[in-house]
Amino acid sequence: MSNRKIIASLAASADGFIARPDGGIDWLNRPRTVGDYGMAAFFKSVDTILFGRKTYDISLTFTKGGKAPTYGQKIKSYVFTHNPPPKTQKGIEFVNEPVKDFAKRLYAIPGKDIWMMGGGELIASFVDAGVLDEFIIHVMPVFIRDGIPLIAAGLKDTELSLLESYAYEDGVVKLHYAVNK
Repeated sequence: MSNRKIIASLAASADGFIARPDGGIDWLNRPRTVGDYGMAAFFKSVDTILFGRKTYDISLTFTKGGKAPTYGQKIKSYVFTHNPPPKTQKGIEFVNEPVKDFAKRLYAIPGKDIWMMGGGELIASFVDAGVLDEFIIHVMPVFIRDGIPLIAAGLKDTELSLLESYAYEDGVVKLHYAVNK
């Protein structure tokens, strides 16, 4: 077994949503903190990103020329979809295979940790397949009252073990959990 971990690292509103119903994340627009909530260090610890198709499509709107985000480094990106586009860009692979089989294949490739960017349906699929290792959730001090949940409805309860918590001066709280398997 690989030492690589699949880590869902994302921001959530205090009421548990990762985006508005339309995918909007305007509620995340806030002044940058020193260290940007540890994201620079996290980016250095990963070499792979996993996207659901909706999250991937939204991410393209945040970059120049509609390119997948690379966060300033060489990143291999996988997008889970039943309908891959006819054209893709270098470094992006569209995936339509069982999650457990995919994760087994990915764990076998030497490398750094793997960032599960989202969304909630993909996260639930990985949790239900027993292949999501950790969650890093930055809880934002805002209620948005409706939206896409952190994790979609799934098959079973999932116990977590707290690895770390940290409260930032601006009210953001980082919760780092291991998924009990």
